[in-house]
Amino acid sequence: MNSKIIEIQKRIEERSKTLRSDYLNKINLASEHSKSARKNMGCSNIAHAFASCDKAQQGDAADGADVIGIISAYNDMLSAHAPLKDYPDVIKESSLKRNAIARVAGGVPAMCDGITQGEPGMELSLFSRDVIALSTAVGLSHNVFDAAICLGVCDKIVPGMVIGSLSFGHLPIAFIPAGPMPTGISNADKNVVRKKFANGEVDRSTLISSEQAAYHSSGTCTFYGTANTNQLIMEVMGLQLPSSSFVSPESAERQLIIDRTVQAVLDLKNKGMKTGEMLSSKSWVNGMVGLIASGGSTNLTIHLIAMAESCGFNITLDDMNDLSAIVPTITNVYPNGSADVNEFHAAGGVAAFIGSLLDGGFLFPDVQTLLGNDLSVYRNKIEIKNNELVWNTPSQITDQSIIRDSNNPFNMSGGLKIIEGNIGRGIIKTSSLKSNINHIDGTAIVFDSQDEVLEAFGLGKLDRDCIIVVRGQGPSSNGMPELHKLTSPLNVLQSKGFEVAILTDGRMSGASGSVPAVIHISPEANTGGLIGKIQTDDKIDIDINNGTFNLQVDEKTLNTRELYKVSNNAEGIGRELFKAFRENVKSVDTGASIF
Repeated sequence: MNSKIIEIQKRIEERSKTLRSDYLNKINLASEHSKSARKNMGCSNIAHAFASCDKAQQGDAADGADVIGIISAYNDMLSAHAPLKDYPDVIKESSLKRNAIARVAGGVPAMCDGITQGEPGMELSLFSRDVIALSTAVGLSHNVFDAAICLGVCDKIVPGMVIGSLSFGHLPIAFIPAGPMPTGISNADKNVVRKKFANGEVDRSTLISSEQAAYHSSGTCTFYGTANTNQLIMEVMGLQLPSSSFVSPESAERQLIIDRTVQAVLDLKNKGMKTGEMLSSKSWVNGMVGLIASGGSTNLTIHLIAMAESCGFNITLDDMNDLSAIVPTITNVYPNGSADVNEFHAAGGVAAFIGSLLDGGFLFPDVQTLLGNDLSVYRNKIEIKNNELVWNTPSQITDQSIIRDSNNPFNMSGGLKIIEGNIGRGIIKTSSLKSNINHIDGTAIVFDSQDEVLEAFGLGKLDRDCIIVVRGQGPSSNGMPELHKLTSPLNVLQSKGFEVAILTDGRMSGASGSVPAVIHISPEANTGGLIGKIQTDDKIDIDINNGTFNLQVDEKTLNTRELYKVSNNAEGIGRELFKAFRENVKSVDTGASIF
């Protein structure tokens, strides 16, 4: 095991002693209460809890049969969640044959950034994570469950479910993914059409036809964005079955994954395992390593901090930055490369990825998972024998252009890097940058919204070397929306030969491309951050190699400038309902949570 990773794990454990002790005390008390909860409930309570079951199951519930609570993010608005429709019925059947009962305890909202990007609804996106956590807790609050299974896939849904379910960490908890849609047109072909549209060379109908050829059926999007980063991390942390993340929704394996997950949580229950106890500091370090080595979505830097805190661990951006200096990048999946997640799965998938990191000493093998106390089984590929799933054979890397051995990586360091300076602290996703981009000394053009940038681009005002600053996009300003719509125009400027970069206190997530983007800047403009004082024509220096960015304006001049104030009234499309969230949200570098 890499000694520096052990050092990082030890310091997380040390700094989290009090927080972790308090959490373990909480779930141990909950466990003691839960053991007697159903027995001590009033007859009316029990009758209400299982009235929808058939008569036999009503009796079983009263007699103490194991009960699994299902939390589902199913809706048929979103392709990634549409396959979840029938999962509860399969879980119920699988439970019944094991003399257990499964009930849908509750549903959680699931919105899609792909639909809301550039629209007002995107301002609810990050906050929806905490709504999902609350909804998960409400669903499990009936307190009649012996285990829980969470059905969710996309951006905020999985992190929200993790946070909510870990409030019930005295239960064994498992996650079941839905799998990716079949591959459509290539990402390269899609980006060509996007650039042509941004340049005014093709019309809107051509653009829509291209996008629909890419996003064309049920299942997750096939690029390696936040949704698929979620799946990989859940697998690396042992909360999903091995090699289950990118199995097709229509495959025979997918149905057996659902059935085997039921067996796994019941086995953990019988062993007295608590998921909140099971997830150790090593598990969370493994999750961070998985994010970094795969060049995953920057959104997970926010989510992992919030998720770990809900389990009693204090992890920081510094931990991730230090890990990124050690951990190599061993995948090459779009937007970092040309392959999609289906090709990644065919090239050995998460199992080969985990095996490569285990061999290199970058993952802790001695962690608890759904299948036991050793991560090594997670390096094995999924197979069907006698109509049951087995994991007996290590997955091999079959395409070194997509997955590499850890001793022959695409990059010796990870895909994320902290950038610090007088502007504050931000993150840059380095895994998709061209290797020759390491220093930018440019002139700022300042905007207060994504729409202002797009308008300036359309008028040709950005046809020059520049650093685009988009301020007022932090959590307390407007919920920290994704700025996806800027990717194509910025790529167009880059393709014209202009040296461009972007600084923002907003997000660009797993879809950020080859343009240097210092994002998640904290302090944000709305809380007094220096990004709010930057003016057009100011000089900014970004040194990616040394991890610095600085506004080259003297302090006397800065002191004469007014602090940034939010001007958006944040009403419409439900935004007014989230005023309390904006007023109480923590900073992005501490997880951007309201809890």
